[in-house]
Amino acid sequence: MKKTTSFNMDILGISTASLCLVHCLLFPLLTILPIGLIHNPYIDLLFVLIGLWAVIRIIKTAKLGVIMLLLVSITLILLGVVIEIFLDYHTSLILLGGIGMIMGHLMNYKNHKKKHL
Repeated sequence: MKKTTSFNMDILGISTASLCLVHCLLFPLLTILPIGLIHNPYIDLLFVLIGLWAVIRIIKTAKLGVIMLLLVSITLILLGVVIEIFLDYHTSLILLGGIGMIMGHLMNYKNHKKKHL
């Protein structure tokens, strides 16, 4: 049952990290349009919390390389969001962490697929 749970966490992690990355890449383009959108860093914090939950569930059964990549990536994202909330400064840490999260979840997902075949 743990294999299925971790497998589902990878799917959740890939989906959330991809949505977060799309949000971070497209939102600056939407703010150029005069429709009154403002950036809310608490949306990024929501993505971090969902990603952190998935990472905590995955690191119990993942390989060391995947664990390190996911932990470094979630730390970069969390640091970027904290800087954004408290200092109102936008860094590229969130984008780098998002790419790392997607890569880590894909690596773990592929490891599960190999075990099932």
